[in-house]
Amino acid sequence: MDQQSQLALILGPDPIPFETLVSHLMSSSNEQRSHAEALFNLCKQSDPDALCLRLAHLLQVCTQPETRAMAAILLRKLLTRDDSYIWPRLNISTQSSLKSVLLSQIQVETTKNLSKKLCDTVAELASSILPENGWPELLPFMFQCVSSDSPKLQESAFLIFAQLSQYIGDVLTPFIKDLHTVFLRCLSESSNADVKIAALNAVINFIQCLTSSSDRDRFQDLLPAMMRTLTEALNNGNEATAQEALELLIELAGTEPRFLRRQLVDVVGSMLQIAEAESLEEGTRHLAIEFVVTLAEARERAPGMMRKLPQFISRLFAILMRMLLDIEDDAAWHTAESEDEDAGETSNYSVGQECLDRLAISLGGNTIVPVASEQLPAYLAASEWQKHHAALIALAQIAEGCAKVMIKNLEQVVSMVLNSFHDSHPRVRWAAINAIGQLSTDLGPDLQNQYHQRVLPALAGAMDDFQNPRVQAHAASAVLNFSENCTPEILTPYLDGIVSKLLVLLQNGKQMVQEGALTALASVADSSQEHFQKYYDAVMPYLKAILVNATDKSNRMLRAKSLECISLVGMAVGKEKFRDDAKQVMEVLMSLQGSQMETDDPTTSYMLQAWARLCKCLGQDFLPYMSVVMPPLLQSAQLKPDVTITSADSDNDIEDSDDESMETITLGDKRIGIKTSVLEEKATACNMLCCYADELKEGFFPWIDQVAPTLVPLLKFYFHEEVRKAAVSAMPELLRSAKLAVEKGMAQGRNETYVKQLSDYIIPALVEALHKEPDTEICASMLDALNECIQISGPLLDESQVRSIVDEIKQVITASASRKRERAERAKAEDFDAEEGELIKEENEQEEEVFDQVGEILGTLVKTFKASFLPFFDELSSYLTPMWGKDKTAEERRIAICIFDDVAEQCREAAIKYYDTYLPFILEACNDENPDVRQAAVYGLGVCTEFGGPVFKPLVGEALSRLNAVIRHPNALQPENVMAYDNAVSALGKICLFHRDSIDATQIVPAWLNCLPIKGDLIEAKVVHEQLCSMVERSDSEILGPNHQYLPKIVAVFAEVLCGKDLATEQTASRMVNLLRQLQQTLPAATLASTWSSLQPQQQLALQSMLSS
Repeated sequence: MDQQSQLALILGPDPIPFETLVSHLMSSSNEQRSHAEALFNLCKQSDPDALCLRLAHLLQVCTQPETRAMAAILLRKLLTRDDSYIWPRLNISTQSSLKSVLLSQIQVETTKNLSKKLCDTVAELASSILPENGWPELLPFMFQCVSSDSPKLQESAFLIFAQLSQYIGDVLTPFIKDLHTVFLRCLSESSNADVKIAALNAVINFIQCLTSSSDRDRFQDLLPAMMRTLTEALNNGNEATAQEALELLIELAGTEPRFLRRQLVDVVGSMLQIAEAESLEEGTRHLAIEFVVTLAEARERAPGMMRKLPQFISRLFAILMRMLLDIEDDAAWHTAESEDEDAGETSNYSVGQECLDRLAISLGGNTIVPVASEQLPAYLAASEWQKHHAALIALAQIAEGCAKVMIKNLEQVVSMVLNSFHDSHPRVRWAAINAIGQLSTDLGPDLQNQYHQRVLPALAGAMDDFQNPRVQAHAASAVLNFSENCTPEILTPYLDGIVSKLLVLLQNGKQMVQEGALTALASVADSSQEHFQKYYDAVMPYLKAILVNATDKSNRMLRAKSLECISLVGMAVGKEKFRDDAKQVMEVLMSLQGSQMETDDPTTSYMLQAWARLCKCLGQDFLPYMSVVMPPLLQSAQLKPDVTITSADSDNDIEDSDDESMETITLGDKRIGIKTSVLEEKATACNMLCCYADELKEGFFPWIDQVAPTLVPLLKFYFHEEVRKAAVSAMPELLRSAKLAVEKGMAQGRNETYVKQLSDYIIPALVEALHKEPDTEICASMLDALNECIQISGPLLDESQVRSIVDEIKQVITASASRKRERAERAKAEDFDAEEGELIKEENEQEEEVFDQVGEILGTLVKTFKASFLPFFDELSSYLTPMWGKDKTAEERRIAICIFDDVAEQCREAAIKYYDTYLPFILEACNDENPDVRQAAVYGLGVCTEFGGPVFKPLVGEALSRLNAVIRHPNALQPENVMAYDNAVSALGKICLFHRDSIDATQIVPAWLNCLPIKGDLIEAKVVHEQLCSMVERSDSEILGPNHQYLPKIVAVFAEVLCGKDLATEQTASRMVNLLRQLQQTLPAATLASTWSSLQPQQQLALQSMLSS
């Protein structure tokens, strides 16, 4: 039958077809379900009134609880305010029937789960219509329920209150006094656990929706009653309820930690008591620990608060240490085939491990290290292996958060760990190696620089433990961690010993040991670079043998690691040494690429990386292989994320939520699960595309048409930061490749129009992505990439694109300023301390990176468009002038000055109108205490001297005294000040050149000559030394001095410049040589002799050979 007749039947007088439709919507058969969904949507479009009334009727009369539940869910979806919101389309009588049915059903429904769904539906509808006063009966009804003596009604009302607080808290705020009374009464007097939990949920949601802290403080007196909900549940042995209460309190700790501040000691004390109570379930104790750790982590909202409770930190640390003892010496650990096997570890053990790490990161070393120093020695001195093991695991876990403090006590830390390398228990030895690996990462490069002579031999010794392959393999992995933070100078003396041991391990029967050895060899080669050449001939045959022979499914990882190792060794030793083997390796790679691989085969991502390394090693010689490499690479870059979406409050968590390869994020009311292996492969592929474009330049041209549409949309790929970062880095590389190919005639007949099209595609996409980017660090990278793109395609930009870039820069400056304000607010918190100050400083430094890039982009735009950019600059000036303020950081002041310098230099006369505004700042900044600010200011002064003409004349006197202060500063020539000094000398030279009539030249020109040569700023050096050359060529009387008395100084300067490195252009140097030849012929012999004698012997020799050649 046609759709219209079906509709008539479903919405007709007989209720059966409609019930059937609803049951089909729950069907497990996809086909039946999608057919039902199509019909349901049709009803929704053609007769929403009948549909809603039908669902309401089902709620009242249907005997099947599942169908009633489904009807409540469907109603909730229909009444949700989204794109297909139908409430306004319903007629008034339908609206009032729905409201009254929902409220009456809440009163009569007996099934608990269904009551909850009805409350959801009521809250959903109310959140849309209450603000416009569309349901005046609702709040009186809820207050009535709460005051009734029916626990079921009380619970329902609290469930609705909780949700409304989340959605439209401001509608409830006027009732704050009544709500306070109701909450307090129920929490204190109700004897029903469900009601109490529902009330707790409502209170916590309501507190979170209050915007003013004084409103929140009115609820402080509820806290003891809120905590009693938890303790009573525990005393009654009702742990399920207690766990619900704990989860709610954890939410409060994360979002409103300061609400707990006044009663912190009692609250945290109770939680630690629960965590210490061995009679309770593990789940309950873990939640109590989670609560305390969450409070420690809530540093943006309550900075420093938990550090004020050292006695609690010490107790918590002790609890976590005891949890690490919950480990068995399981035989499966020793015989394991892979490093991931963690037999014997319990859930207590993993919670202990994770929480130590989080605690150290959130509280920092000054708080944690004293506690650890107090508790760990007893564990290390104990006879049980578990205690020894626990101490070493704890050290590894806290290293990241305590790095700064641990670096100060390295001797103690390293000795603690190395002493355990000789423990009799293999699991303790493993833990010691594990700690060294972790410390090498977290405390490097200090650990490597100071303790290589103890650590490397200890690791080499552990590789001889043939009885315990797990220990051997782990020692090899630790070599990787050690060498990643290590210079070739430190590593090279140990290579003989380490490489020969690793070669022995490569031939070991245990695959795990071989894999460890491969990873270690790869990292040692990568860190020692060309020093690895002498081992190449010994190592490569083994690596190739593994690559060719490890073809079983069980050996997949081994083969993948051999690929990684070969490609890193190849890059380390370079193209000449590697070339012949590279060809063979490519053959293997090509045959692998052609074979069918399973989706979870690790070889794929290792292959992607190996190809890219081979390309880096071989350069343009790699081009013939691109047609093999690119198709699968593009396929990986285009992988769709494998996403499962459920609603955040659904009871069934994403299946197998303990599955390692799934990551869940909650966005609004959706819980999203993503398969991480897919994301990692995608990120690797995007990084590789960027590598190829960067390495092959114009050779990459044939692939741009496929790569650009793949990567540009990924600028907004919010599931994975690495994917976004790679896409961002690739943008300028693609443009550069296209531009070079067109310039070199390698663009398959395409011309500049193609570069313009590509630029019109990439630049607006970058600007738009920047607008939405949540991460400050990626913002800075995006600005950097945008700057490079503008440099590459500069004049191709049209005015509307420049407009959008400028608007985005305004937005970036505003957003950055507001983040800084938020941090300043955090610094006013009651418990703010030095550690928080450090963290804020680090966050602000990242902010400076953003400003830095803004300055770079504006500089590029000014250089590209010169004076036609000035109208945009005028618009920006109100955003930039605040950056000159005394309250701003030195870096911000420097950036502001550099922007003005660029405008003055590039726009010359057109920029003179800005001098009045900016020069007073520049003059003052010439004597700033920060050398980088001084450098930028004196450079700007030089620019204004050159182009300012009569406008600059009145300022010459002040400019001279400012420059004099920089040049005569007692530490002017210290490394940190030399750039400012050189730029000041250059500016002084420009005053001598352009404003000589305004100065006492007989004093100032020789003073300038006395400062020469300059050797720090090589760009200014070339300018200044060329100026000197010109002055001597035209026999400038002030530079030569009365009776040519400055000639010896001039010759000495020429000598230093000619003998120095890169201090003059080739042209200037040959002019200097010519001048010296002329002087040789024209000067009296005595003058010449005394001039030569003032030079150093090696300068005399060098000059002789230049003059005679």
